[in-house]
Amino acid sequence: MGGVLVALLAICVLTGNAVAAKTVSAVERSNAAVAAKIKELKLRSTNVLVVGQIDKRVLYAKNVEQVVPIASITKLMTALIVIENGLPLEERIVITKEDFDKVRRTPSRLAAGTSITRGDLLKLTLMASENRAAAALARAYPGGTPAFVAAMNHKALELGLSETRFVDGTGLSNENVSTARDLAWLVEAAYRQPLIREYTTYRSHTIEVNNGRKMQFANSNQMVRHPHWEIGLSKTGYLDAAGRCLVLQAKIATQPVIIVLLDSWGRLTRIGDANRIKRWIESHSSRQPAG
Repeated sequence: MGGVLVALLAICVLTGNAVAAKTVSAVERSNAAVAAKIKELKLRSTNVLVVGQIDKRVLYAKNVEQVVPIASITKLMTALIVIENGLPLEERIVITKEDFDKVRRTPSRLAAGTSITRGDLLKLTLMASENRAAAALARAYPGGTPAFVAAMNHKALELGLSETRFVDGTGLSNENVSTARDLAWLVEAAYRQPLIREYTTYRSHTIEVNNGRKMQFANSNQMVRHPHWEIGLSKTGYLDAAGRCLVLQAKIATQPVIIVLLDSWGRLTRIGDANRIKRWIESHSSRQPAG
């Protein structure tokens, strides 16, 4: 009997070792695949995530868990709060000095006293990344800016964005932080809102202010004007601490994907990285067997 028990024990140990070896082997293969992708696709952005929107399959990942400043990518959450709370888009809001950026003194064409609808403020926030527009949206929220920021952070928790924190609605503070992984899910949530899809992909937009004067604004992402891109949502961001950032939803080789690019330092680096990703996905798609 003792010999049988010893034999059984030996079999269990061998089986366990085989399972463990198989698990380690699978992990090693996965790590090798990721390393191969990173080697094959050389990107200059520090934090990158490319994920299939339908199957949620990660196509490329680089430093996706690092918590970093996100600059004006913040404005996607600003738009979500305005839209999901059903605030009237036709209501006119007057720009005040409270909406001015007193820290970085970023310029704006919206002077104090300008009367503009909430809907146009939302368009300028998303399309042109207009900071005074975003600040006015937060200030005009029931309860003011503090209540707006609280709503932003509550929504982040609701979406499961555990590493995301907001302190303003503009993204001008370095304390607005997130990860590439969290931002992919923020893009997914924002994409479900038709107005966000529409407003972030305008090439340009003309607004009429209180005195009847017309003002035209252009999209901060030049890619929406490129015919070879099929973009469904787009948002740019920039701060010294954040580098140049870009998130977008696009259809590439018939596949809808979400791309997050953070901390790109060259002026055109984020655009270059997005184009490299596009070509990379297209080239791999062309290698897939038919049927």
